[in-house]
Amino acid sequence: MFLKSLVFLFPVIKTITGQVPFLGPCPEYKTVQNFDLNKYLGKWFEAERYFAVFEFGGKCVTADYNYDNNGAVNIINQQISALTGIRSTIEGLGNHVGRSDEARLSVSFPSLPVNFDAPYWVLDTDYDNYSVVWSCSNFGIFSTRNAWILTRSRTPSLKTMEKAYSILDKFSISRAYFIRTDQKNCPRRY
Repeated sequence: MFLKSLVFLFPVIKTITGQVPFLGPCPEYKTVQNFDLNKYLGKWFEAERYFAVFEFGGKCVTADYNYDNNGAVNIINQQISALTGIRSTIEGLGNHVGRSDEARLSVSFPSLPVNFDAPYWVLDTDYDNYSVVWSCSNFGIFSTRNAWILTRSRTPSLKTMEKAYSILDKFSISRAYFIRTDQKNCPRRY
């Protein structure tokens, strides 16, 4: 009975979270020490990501982080559908988890049909060029994982990407699941 329930729930959970499933719990990773959220705020371009249902067919993906009136982080994610050309935006909120100098946020998107908090851990960033972000949630005997490489430039240099890759390798995060985000022919003001 348990396995039948698991077989049914697994696709539902995977669709809701849009992450890559793994057998076993989430690994524990250290995040950026003395994280400076003020330096992290602003626009980031998605260079690569793990597959996520909510980003299917998305190109020109950006994320803007700024404080809201209550001191939480206001998140505005945008993308253009490569299939239809339609721009979509989703707004979320991020709150610190743990100490204020830890690079761990809990992110939620209230407009989604199922509201849940997702971890957003910055494993490394230089604030000016790249950020490597990790998210993982436990669901009993398996976990769902997601990772992003964000850059300040729509077309990051090879040196920037190599630095991000070195962080993934340091944490033994598989690069096999990454998909390069199409950042070509994007509107200038986007």
